[in-house]
Parts: sequence; C-alpha cells; structure tokens
Amino acid sequence: RYNKGKRRETQYLDLARSSTWHKSHKTSKEKSISPQSTPGFRPFSVTMFSAFSHLSRHHQSSAPRVASAIGRRFFAAKAGQSEVVLVGCGAPNRGMGWYHAVQMLEGRCPSASLDYVVEPWFLGAGSTGPGGPEFGQWAKETTSAHGTSFLSSVADLPAPKEPRCALISGRTADNPRLLTECIAADCKTIYLEKPGAPTVKELQQMKEEAEKAGVAVLMGYNKNVCKYVRKTREFAETVPGSHVTFVSNNAYENTPESLGECFERNAEGMLKNMAIHELALLVSFYDVTVENIESVTADKEFSSMQTLPGPSGKEFTDFDKIKFTIKTKTGKEVSVAADRCGGTDSYATVTDANGEEVFRYWMPDEEDKKTVQELQAKYPTAMPYFFTQDPDYVTVKERVAKNTVTGEEAEGVATIGVAVETLRVAEFLTPTLMEQLK
Repeated sequence: RYNKGKRRETQYLDLARSSTWHKSHKTSKEKSISPQSTPGFRPFSVTMFSAFSHLSRHHQSSAPRVASAIGRRFFAAKAGQSEVVLVGCGAPNRGMGWYHAVQMLEGRCPSASLDYVVEPWFLGAGSTGPGGPEFGQWAKETTSAHGTSFLSSVADLPAPKEPRCALISGRTADNPRLLTECIAADCKTIYLEKPGAPTVKELQQMKEEAEKAGVAVLMGYNKNVCKYVRKTREFAETVPGSHVTFVSNNAYENTPESLGECFERNAEGMLKNMAIHELALLVSFYDVTVENIESVTADKEFSSMQTLPGPSGKEFTDFDKIKFTIKTKTGKEVSVAADRCGGTDSYATVTDANGEEVFRYWMPDEEDKKTVQELQAKYPTAMPYFFTQDPDYVTVKERVAKNTVTGEEAEGVATIGVAVETLRVAEFLTPTLMEQLK
C-alpha cells in the first residue's frame, strides 16, 4: 500500500525509537541520521503543525531530538488503548468533533488515545475564513501539549501501531466517502456520528461496505446510554397503561438569523439531525420501524415549521419545533418533542392511563448539574448542549474504544443496522409531518 518513500519513513521512525540506537548515536556526529541524510525520507509535510517543521528549517537538528519528537507524536497510543483518528473536528467551541477531542485529550476515555485529527476544511480552504484562525491556534496548542498530529486528509495517515478507531464527525454529506477512506486506512472500528449519511440508500451501502471489509461501525447515539432514558423506561414499566414522551431541546436564539444559520448548517433536517437521537430510541426500545408504524400524529399546537434564508442566501424549510405521537401495529405508543429554541435540558415524562404525568426525569439531573456548571465555566463560549450530554459522550466513546482493543461488546451502543432503520423512519416521518403542518 505504501510506496518506497513511505517504507523508508517507517524504517527511520522504528530506528529512531530504538533506545540502543539512541544511546550509540548520542554523541556521534558522523553517524547521526537526519531527514536530509536519509535517502527517500520525506517529513510528514501534510501534518500542519508537525514537530518536523522545525527540522525542515534547521538542518543542524540532531537525531536524538528527532527521536524524542517522534516518540511523543506518532506512537502515543499505549498497549490496551485504541489509536483514535478524529475525522472532521469542526471549529473550537462549535463543532461536536472538537468536543469529542477535548474529552479524549483530558484523559476521560481511558481506552482512547487521540493520536490524529483529520480536518480537511480548516487545514485547507477554510484556514483563513470564519473559525479558521481559532482552529489553527487550538491545533498548535494541542500539538504542543499532547503531541497530536493534525492532517488534512485521511490518506496521509501512516500505518497504525495499535488497533485503530476512526471517529467520523464531519458533514453528513461527506460521511460515505470518509468511511471508505477510513476502511482503507486500516481502521478496525468506526464510530460514526448521527445520522451517518444523507439517505437510507447511502447508509445501507456503507453498512454493506464495512461488513465486506470486516470493519465494525458503531453509532454516536449517546441517548441510548443516558441515565434519564434508562430511569424513565424502568419507571414506565411499573405504571399500567403508561405513555412515555421524550423531549429534546437546543438553545438557539429564536430569530430568523439564528434559525436560518441552523437550518443551513444542518440541511439534512431536524428529524435527521437534532431529533434523530429520539428516533433511535424509538427504533431500539419501542419496536418502531417504517413497516410497523400504524399512525403518526403531529401536535399542531406545539409544532412550528418555517422557511428561512441561511447565510448563503439560499432558503431552507424545516421544523424549528415538532411534537408527534407514533402508534405501532404491535400496540405500542410513544411521543417525541423537539425544540431548537427550548433551552439546554432534555427530559422524559411518564403519564398514566388517565393522561396524568406521574414521572419526569431531566438530563442533567441534580447529580450532573455540578459538572455542567464546571464545564460552562471552563468553556464559556461552547455550545451548551455539549455539557448536558457530557457524561454520555464519554460513555459511548469509551465503550467503542474498548471494543476496538478487546472485542468486548459495546453495551447499549447502536449499530449501523439500527442507524439504517432510524434513518428510514426519519425519511418516512419528515414529509408526513410537514404535510400535516401545512
């Protein structure tokens, strides 16, 4: 797979890591190996903030100094850890990928070592645009503090030294291509952010491609492992004739400008984006499939649909809030409510057979609110929903990373098979609900 130059790089890196080589060449100028004196060696120029940038400017750099940089930078994952490649980081304080990176860099996922960040936009055409300089500064700080390599393309990754897991958190439209590239980069497992792909057809093709390659694909449906979901379901089982409603909120400003930007950035639509987590719960726990849906009814009093221009000037039609109830052919009934401007907290309710609310559990609960306050103080300009779902993001990543290393089942984590059916449900519901709200 790699050309001769790439093999020479690998040989050089392995030699540089050898303690006997390091010791025997510590004072030997005649035998020192440098990028310039090694035929065919090419620094990782695609690594924007590489330690090699210093070497390429200063020919006098010594071999021991190269070895130190390499050991810190390219072989961070230890035995028992997954070598994680974050693909699609996004802007600091805005992108979900960025927050995934923060959690791993802080050591909160013991089985995950964030060794590489692949960010094509901010390391390419977007480097000088909105968010570009901020990303560049954060990347420099991260490289300095943690030795993480920043690349502009998945194709620039070297061969893995430990079991490799790709966390794909880019634009939904790019995911099919990125999954193919990550399979080619010897990833053992792929953590795919929701909804996975723009269409059911594309996601099904991705599923088949991964299965053929023997690569496991697990989904970032973090609410499947949430405390409030588990407690709500457990309580509902104790109430005869109970009905569960899952409520999801975001904290966008209720203005045409704010919602227009949201509609354009999440052009796949609310049910394939914000509310996709709730749909995954319905598929996972309430027997909801397209074939098993008997009826779906929109709550017209709660719901709202708008057509707004995004930053580009193009208009987008989407729900800014939606509530609906699904009845299945197997006799189950469940409701979902989602509000782009409803605040920072999500929750679930249980009503009894008379329609009286008998239980409500919030995310975050009182136990988690202290953590949320600490994170808000630490990252005051970050998206508020990062913090309310913070422990669940950690749980999913740790289980996926551990699965990559040990093969242990990632308990509660949705598979790409669940994601395919969830996306099918989203594609079925969107036009149905829009028609009801006209």
